[in-house]
Amino acid sequence: MKSFKADYVYPVCADPIKNGIVTVDDNGTIISVTDDKTPPASNTPIEQVNGIIVPGFINTHCHTELSHMKGMIAAGGGLISFIKDILSSRSAEAADMLAAAEAADQQMYNNGIVAVGDISNTGITAPIKAKSKLYYHTFIEILGFLPESADSLFEKALETAEEFKPQPTSITAHAPYSVSKELFKLIKKHCDTGTNLLSIHNQECEDENKFYRYKLGGFIDLYKHMGVDIGYFRPQARNSLQSIIPLLTNRQKILLVHNTCTNLKDIYFIKRFDRKINWCFCPNANIYIEKRLPKIELFVNQGFNITLGTDSLASNSKLCILSEMKTLQQNFPSLSIDTLLEWGTINGARFLGIDSDKGTIEAGKTPGLNLLTGLDGVKLTPDTSVKKLV
Repeated sequence: MKSFKADYVYPVCADPIKNGIVTVDDNGTIISVTDDKTPPASNTPIEQVNGIIVPGFINTHCHTELSHMKGMIAAGGGLISFIKDILSSRSAEAADMLAAAEAADQQMYNNGIVAVGDISNTGITAPIKAKSKLYYHTFIEILGFLPESADSLFEKALETAEEFKPQPTSITAHAPYSVSKELFKLIKKHCDTGTNLLSIHNQECEDENKFYRYKLGGFIDLYKHMGVDIGYFRPQARNSLQSIIPLLTNRQKILLVHNTCTNLKDIYFIKRFDRKINWCFCPNANIYIEKRLPKIELFVNQGFNITLGTDSLASNSKLCILSEMKTLQQNFPSLSIDTLLEWGTINGARFLGIDSDKGTIEAGKTPGLNLLTGLDGVKLTPDTSVKKLV
């Protein structure tokens, strides 16, 4: 066993402990969480560290199979341009993709991430995840806006999911603008027969809402660029999120990712439906792609579970949840470190269904321990860094 004493320990499930002491065994299982007035029962030497100890981070949205694309797409070009670049540049030699994905996995581990909700379109990352020190839930993502392709695309997704077994997987839709109503219905039917978490890209740009409201904007040009005839599609006279909510299951947890252009009317709209909605923010990717951030204040105190993600190295310089928290702190100073830590730890664990083991520092759990230094009191600063302790 070993013990760490810090200026503060943030269990997340309880108030911060000043001069807190965390004792763990060789497997990283928490033995006790105390303060210096109640030292651990064992005679384990106590290592003094300066800073605050927090649980391991949960990254609920990543694309490790795009890691080879780091630096390949110019920042700030907008989502439509980003999608075109992804489609034209994502192919690479398998060895290069595997090497980049393996490096990304190690980077997340080094940055104190212990679990990942990862988007995959192929089975190429399965062997990396099988031997990783991180917990992965893989979302097999389907894209297909033509109704006639729905059945074949869904069958292909089921085949891809087989490549990841026995790892946790689920079948999910990519985004409202890229999945037909017929395909949404197949996914819903699948969700209604067993456990199948959903993770859907949502309202990353204004063009997505324009497409659904009026059948106008950049997605019309994108489909022309792809040579796809979407003549069948009729505008819905309401935002994309409001249009697809009725197509989603009420039996599974649903993660809506990015939410850059989600407004208060959208939030109130989904409250009228019996859906298990969770939100995921990836602020650094939002800035990289669209040069803007979601209206975070709209989501706070609305009763929803909020999580954090990094998106891929195609749209981010690093895979680090602390970096996402720092960006939010800088742009939304009213967010407390307590709130940001909840978003980056226990809330992600709850969504992934691993909160009995991850997300909080409690006896019997193996959440991982991170040391944060370079704070201004208990506020994150540009100099705040993370070191993995366990």
